[in-house]
Amino acid sequence: MNYAKGKAPIGERLADIFIWLFLILACVFVVTPLLFMVTASFMPAIDIMKLPYPWFSDHIHWQNYWNGLKGPDGSFIFVRNILNSLVVALSVTATTVLLSSMSGYGLAKFQFKGRNLVFMLIMATMMIPFETIMIPLYMVVTKMGLHDSYAGLILPFLTNAFGVFLMRQFLITFPDEVLDAARIDGASEPRIFANIVLPNSGPAIATLAILTFRSQWDNLLWPLLVVQSDEMKTIPLYITKFMAETHSDEGIMMAVATMASLPMFILFFTMSNYFISTEGLHSTVKG
Repeated sequence: MNYAKGKAPIGERLADIFIWLFLILACVFVVTPLLFMVTASFMPAIDIMKLPYPWFSDHIHWQNYWNGLKGPDGSFIFVRNILNSLVVALSVTATTVLLSSMSGYGLAKFQFKGRNLVFMLIMATMMIPFETIMIPLYMVVTKMGLHDSYAGLILPFLTNAFGVFLMRQFLITFPDEVLDAARIDGASEPRIFANIVLPNSGPAIATLAILTFRSQWDNLLWPLLVVQSDEMKTIPLYITKFMAETHSDEGIMMAVATMASLPMFILFFTMSNYFISTEGLHSTVKG
């Protein structure tokens, strides 16, 4: 339908305006707490409690970050706790991506008896809350002598049902013609998986990696059960302890929260291109 001077109807323009207003409000709603956290981390506690809140301080209070790194007792245990969280989150992310990709590929592209039953059983585990298996899992870890160790923090989360579901649903759409051509050329299944499937599953892998890393980076309940020593504590445990001991200094707490958030921002922006792109799959089909 042709409109005068190429303009859209008033109804469509109003709809666009409302959509943009909604998106702007949603963005403000999401960004404001983050902006408050970052700006407050550079202020002394007395300025943070002022009303109305001064979004920009007269001078940058770097001491908050130094005190956050140093910790309440001056032992710099925060650095060790960051390392612990990185080791746990990166290990779980790597194993989850690899094992979920292998399982999803098998369930998506191989025909065998009981395939649908296996998939449904895996999906059924998503209906079980972690709290219901937490105590039995803790007893198993304790009996194996894995408490207060990296193994106790990592092994229970090597893979998850959501990762298998995500990779399976993505790989169902992977062109069978590409896989068949590789088999005709004599490529083995491990080579097909490593050289064709994984490199062209960037969007799904990036999504799974970000979600898995975030869940482990923010995990408080399980480390609270299996970790006793300060040297093995992760970032969430450090923050809860730090808040309990320095509850009167909001500036230091905001600095600690900002430093704890940095790895998630770095991971997201590093993988954002893979997160929103499907060019890899398109190039594979063309090739």
